[in-house]
Amino acid sequence: MHPLNMQGRVAVITGGAQGIGYASAARMLASGASVVLWDIDAERLAQAVQTLSAMPETQDRARGRVTAGVVELTDEASVQAATAAAIETHGRIDILVNNAGITGGNGSTWELDPAVWRRVLEVNLVGPYLTCRAIVPQMLRQAYGRIVNIASIAGKEGNPNASHYSASKAGLIGLTKSLAKEVATRGVLVNAVTPAAAKTAIFDSMKQEHIDFMLSKIPMGRFLQVDEAASMIGWLASEECAFSTGAVFDLSGGRATY
Repeated sequence: MHPLNMQGRVAVITGGAQGIGYASAARMLASGASVVLWDIDAERLAQAVQTLSAMPETQDRARGRVTAGVVELTDEASVQAATAAAIETHGRIDILVNNAGITGGNGSTWELDPAVWRRVLEVNLVGPYLTCRAIVPQMLRQAYGRIVNIASIAGKEGNPNASHYSASKAGLIGLTKSLAKEVATRGVLVNAVTPAAAKTAIFDSMKQEHIDFMLSKIPMGRFLQVDEAASMIGWLASEECAFSTGAVFDLSGGRATY
């Protein structure tokens, strides 16, 4: 793993207790950043903090600190309180990775329960809006920030039997592009990644036929590894990413066609 120069930076990672969020936290810690994990699962969060805190120091830079907060990302007050706590503890927020997301299961559009449909939109799209709304003003005061939104290839192509998930991720791509233009001259860069499926706990809420469908669409014939996602996210969250904003970076194993 090639370390990036993130010494002194502070990253907030939503859904950081597992999967891509956890892998991204490990990558950033190894690169010198301090990391604040936000998650709704208190037990997983505590375990993640414990294991990440036990990571060995690298030879060329000190590992950053790990803190955490139980946050309901769809609740404005919860997000605002967590943001204030992160700033009080670390003094700044340089990086935001909007990683938390749910699938809401699978079903035909006309068969999906409206409450489930709305919940997926709330977590996957309204949540990132609320985190950006809370954290971007701090980044503007610093004249520096990196935001990485974890969308999905489903947001570009629209997966059958996942209209709620696909729509939420398409919306996140749109949010990325709009926000990026708003802050383009103020030191804050906003990008998205569109992974193909990574075999994480999110698979537990999917039907096997949907999992098989996703694998069949990937020319490389395998699922994404979370460390591969963390590599791209880490670069987008670093100072080395200096002229890419409002962009969508594919992690699809050859599936994406545009």
